Amino acid sequence: MNTQYELPSKRFFKLDFKHFFRYIALFIREQVVLVLASLAALITCFFVPIDAAYLGYFDFRTLACLFCTLAVVGAFKNIYVFEIIAQKIIERFHTLRNVILGIVFITFFGSMLLANDMALLTFLPLGFLVLDQTNKKNYMAFTFIMQNIAANLGGMLTPFGNPQNLYLYSYFQIPTSEFFQIMWIPFISATVLIIVCCLFVKSEPLKLVHHTEYTINPTRTSIYALLFLLSIGIVFRIVSYILGTILITFILMLLDKKALKSVNYPLLLTFCMFFVFSGNMARIPYVKQVFESILPLNPLLVGVVSCQFISNVPSAILLSRFTIDYPNLLVAVNIGGLGTLIASLASLITFSEFKKNNPKDIKKYLCMFLGINFSFLIILYMIQTLTA
Repeated sequence: MNTQYELPSKRFFKLDFKHFFRYIALFIREQVVLVLASLAALITCFFVPIDAAYLGYFDFRTLACLFCTLAVVGAFKNIYVFEIIAQKIIERFHTLRNVILGIVFITFFGSMLLANDMALLTFLPLGFLVLDQTNKKNYMAFTFIMQNIAANLGGMLTPFGNPQNLYLYSYFQIPTSEFFQIMWIPFISATVLIIVCCLFVKSEPLKLVHHTEYTINPTRTSIYALLFLLSIGIVFRIVSYILGTILITFILMLLDKKALKSVNYPLLLTFCMFFVFSGNMARIPYVKQVFESILPLNPLLVGVVSCQFISNVPSAILLSRFTIDYPNLLVAVNIGGLGTLIASLASLITFSEFKKNNPKDIKKYLCMFLGINFSFLIILYMIQTLTA
């Protein structure tokens, strides 16, 4: 009996390596922010060797709030609550302009409760579906861009609407009343700008071709609503984040494990990488000296410019180490999410969804994206400068 094993063929290894590199390329393309954040964190580790101080970088309350909110929103999505609400609103509108306004403002108000990224992941497919089924795909670029702007600017009103808000609210222990006082002027300004921009859409008749009937589950809806209130309690420091996280995780383990699986764990890991990056940057003497010298001159401008190159969340984490002027920093990292494609994670999510649904019009999308975003950014920056 021949017990000698044959070595796998060379073709086997070639196929394996081919698939492996394809997987790596796909992962990098889909998780570009996580990859870049990890590389940035790794580079800073060469300047600041790993030690016990690293544990102090992480804001565990922020991470817990993000996890709980994403998990509960995932549970809501699994019982089609958002689809039901959105469909009812859209069915009441009869023109293209009104439907686009409806989709944009569903995203706008949704981001206040769901966080901007989850609002986009929930309502961008709705925008595509409506335009696709009514043969209005030529408005997809505009609609997606306005949904992206609505998610970034709608979420700035609440401490949990944008991830950077959640972090700064927790880091500086900002009183809730003061938070709303800081953000109400940019919020009102953004609302007016979004309405004016959407009014340029033609008011032509529009009708949905297909209609899907959803049945709401009142028991689960009530339970998930209580869990959502619990997650808000964590944000507002009413409930211990450890206890709240355990309760929400345990209940969802019993009712909807898929909701826990649907949590955007790469986003949580990205936050961890940003914590390491910003923590290390703050300990590098030269970097510390530069930011301590330029940030006090104009925290609003420095914050906005920083967002254009390293995104709004890492800008919030990094710049918070060098200033106590949190009102200007808070506004900066919210309106600074407008501008370039990397200014916010929400913009990358929107671009990814558009590319998936309409790959032929990427150039058109990017030109329109930059034009509209920078117009909004300049106007909001001027308003904030004049009213500060």
